[in-house]
Amino acid sequence: MPSTYSPAGRLDGSNAAAAESELLGLLSEQGAAVTVDLSKLDYVSSAGLRVFLSAAKAAKSKGGKLTLLSPKPAVMEVLQISGFDRILDIQS
Repeated sequence: MPSTYSPAGRLDGSNAAAAESELLGLLSEQGAAVTVDLSKLDYVSSAGLRVFLSAAKAAKSKGGKLTLLSPKPAVMEVLQISGFDRILDIQS
């Protein structure tokens, strides 16, 4: 069963490094499958997108994957504009 990470509020330059550290820690401790529950995330910046990309690459290198769950409309719009909806697994 995948580990779950649930960011809330904003994921931007002020907290992206901590989020990345936590996500990569989950990958190394819990295995290669991680689910990111975006239902409480209101905003994601380019720094936040880099966190998702870094974690997805780390999961893939271990034979697993990163899944993004339940993004709010504003977050989904950023994922679509950036093209991340075509390279990451996003589930409503």
